[in-house]
Amino acid sequence: MSALFQPFRFKDATLRNRIAIPPMCQYMAADGVANDWHRVHYPALARGGAGLLIVEATAVAPEGRITHGCLGLWNDTQATALAPIAASIKAAGAVPGIQIGHAGRKASANLPWEGDDHITDGNPGAWPTISPSATAFGANLPKIPRAMTLDDIARVRADFAAAARRARDAGFEWLELHFAHGYLGQSFFSVHANQRGDAYGGSAENRGRFLLETLAAVRAEWPENLPLTARFGVIEYDGRDEETLAEAIDLTRAFKRGGLDLLSVSVGFSTPQADIPWGPAFLAPIAARVREEAAIPVASAWGIGTPELAEAAVANGQLDLVMVGRSHLANPHWPMHAAKALKVERPTWVLPAPYAHWLERYRTE
Repeated sequence: MSALFQPFRFKDATLRNRIAIPPMCQYMAADGVANDWHRVHYPALARGGAGLLIVEATAVAPEGRITHGCLGLWNDTQATALAPIAASIKAAGAVPGIQIGHAGRKASANLPWEGDDHITDGNPGAWPTISPSATAFGANLPKIPRAMTLDDIARVRADFAAAARRARDAGFEWLELHFAHGYLGQSFFSVHANQRGDAYGGSAENRGRFLLETLAAVRAEWPENLPLTARFGVIEYDGRDEETLAEAIDLTRAFKRGGLDLLSVSVGFSTPQADIPWGPAFLAPIAARVREEAAIPVASAWGIGTPELAEAAVANGQLDLVMVGRSHLANPHWPMHAAKALKVERPTWVLPAPYAHWLERYRTE
């Protein structure tokens, strides 16, 4: 029996299998508001058979957008536009999730296909960026952010809580905090971005403080019966990997004590000097270590786009959920492809009849 196609019952959310579609930025919003692109894109992916679909990184404040095209949840208009998308994902058979975050020093950027770099200061489209310290990321993102004050920290923490409340009221049933990829949460944890000398910098305990406080603020708003998760970069591939990973596992234990239900294990992406060992399922062993040492369910992405790798990661106990991103963009019915490859005759989901008739027929030809 395929491990990948076993249901995953997690609090009051039941995933029809262990296949999840991770947040993948579309950069198609205007003023943070979802539009026809999103209303077509997300239910189309959900109909393909994945158990969970997490809507792209959604900013908790205007300054927290990566680009002008990012979704937002800092006002009720944005929440109203997202509500039918959550409903359509659920109607298609997947659990509707959403990721909320703040881009920090990586904000105010051009669209990836228009440069993927900081908008030049002085351009009317640019906006000021903030971060734990006034330290630029570098490379194509050279803008020096303003170091956050304690008032800034309190405000952004409240912004996360307000966005979580809107996500709840919009009908999402899975919430992911974006604490990864060099954005604001990751920047507080990262020694590359955080040179503060107060209670939010220095030791690993201090560098984790903003993340834990933000988790607590969100925990107070998010329903206890629904999964509260985070995507977190536990390793940087910067030469201090073992130290970073040990600190990240300690922080993950604190996340769990604070009410986090699952960790999506990723890379920090806090320095352009990282030497990342890209390869098939390269993070799966790291995720397995987090799962064992922090005693928390885990998911991960990056290089797990084949059915065989996905099956092995779940069957071997490395991952509880497999995040399959770009392979779903290439083939929205990737779960059907996986079922065929793994010889799963009766998957625990049913495609819409107009698709199932032809795809099921194709499977036997």
